[in-house]
Amino acid sequence: MKFLMRGIVGLVLIAVMLGSVGFGAYRLFNAMTAEQTARGRAPVERSYSVNVSLLEPQTVQPVTTAYGEIESWRTLQLRASSDGRIVNIAKKFRDGAAVAAGDLLVRIDPADAEFAVLDSEAALSDAQAQKAEAEEAVVVAEQELVAARRQLELRKQALERQKQLKKKGYSTAVQVEAEQLSVAALEQALNNRLQSVITARKRIERMDLSVERAQIAVKNAQRVLAETSIEAPFDGYLDQVDAVLGRRVNPSDTLGVLIDPEALEARFFLSTQQFSRFLDDAGKLVDADVTVELELGDRTIEIKGQLDRVAAVVGEGEAGRAVFASLDVSQDAVLRPGDFVTVRLRERPLSNVAEIPATAATEDGRILIVDSNNRLAEVSVRILRRMKDTLVVDEVPFGSSYVRERLPHLGPGLKVEPRGAPGAATEPAKNDDNLVSLEPSRRAELQKLVEASGMPEDRKARLQAALKQPRVPKDLIERLEQRQDRRG
Repeated sequence: MKFLMRGIVGLVLIAVMLGSVGFGAYRLFNAMTAEQTARGRAPVERSYSVNVSLLEPQTVQPVTTAYGEIESWRTLQLRASSDGRIVNIAKKFRDGAAVAAGDLLVRIDPADAEFAVLDSEAALSDAQAQKAEAEEAVVVAEQELVAARRQLELRKQALERQKQLKKKGYSTAVQVEAEQLSVAALEQALNNRLQSVITARKRIERMDLSVERAQIAVKNAQRVLAETSIEAPFDGYLDQVDAVLGRRVNPSDTLGVLIDPEALEARFFLSTQQFSRFLDDAGKLVDADVTVELELGDRTIEIKGQLDRVAAVVGEGEAGRAVFASLDVSQDAVLRPGDFVTVRLRERPLSNVAEIPATAATEDGRILIVDSNNRLAEVSVRILRRMKDTLVVDEVPFGSSYVRERLPHLGPGLKVEPRGAPGAATEPAKNDDNLVSLEPSRRAELQKLVEASGMPEDRKARLQAALKQPRVPKDLIERLEQRQDRRG
């Protein structure tokens, strides 16, 4: 029985060995056949499909993009003008609330201001009464002055009569001297009356000044009383509100800030090179249209404006300029001071240039063009502007077709199949029998095989790009399959 079992095991081992030898010979035969087939096949030059466009001279108005912040040039701090308690606060005196010009916001206790008004009015009435008394005193003094002058004239006439009588011997020297003394006394009295008139008139002038001071005091007291009611001087939005009913405030205490929503502007920074594009020959800022964009989630708000002015000073360490743009905003504008915005400025038009996609050129300005033999050639262009997704270039071979997207596997000398541009170079009719379509699973398997291989990265990129095309060359598939078989 043991002999029988050992014989069966031996036969099984022999069968397994023969099967392994046969499978190895089969794989060796297939490998040799594939190698001979590959050696006998003539090499086929590959070509790549590329999207091209025609380089044509055109006039382009470049757009400079900058980033800045919204500021308000009309912001008012609401301050208390007198001491007192807050006795009334408007319901809409809150952060973010909209108020109209003339709206009452806060009222401070007006008792002290009302008392000051009454006191100043009483002082004004007293000054006016004293002025009236001074005017009456002037009238009396002037009347007394007239009477004194009449008396003096009469005494002078009497003195002349006494002198005449003395010459005729009817009067004595004593009588003449008595008349002379009377005239001198009346002259002294006349001078006193004249001084009284002058004094009365000067008093009227002093009373006029007193009345003016009293009137000014009344106006000042009325102003202080009016300022106990704080009103909005213009339409706007409130911010930094700090007022509580019953709080005692002092002069210059800040109760809030009023911002005019129509007095907004954008402040942004331009490099020296960008700033030079917006200067005329005299070095003055040109009028340029500005578009300010505010990103609100998936929505973008655009506001039009104009380039306005340049900052007065250059900040320490800055090489460019801070620039301001005035904005065309309305009362209900969504912009607020502090918003971070994107600013786009339209430059002066550039003539005889070309606008190409940013993907068509390298960083140093090299693009690929298609020659008459549908082969790629590399030329250098001068990049004038870098915009969002495009480049404005100069010194280009107008009339040539260029590759719109410079992929890593493309380079000078490669044969291509142009498509997409009217008038672009085209390749003669090509036999598509060498191109086949791949199943998604098979395509993914070949892509993994390329990625796992040890070939250079640039070659990997070219092969991956070829495998992403809708139709793939047969010879490429065969080479990859042979590589896969050798690895297996």
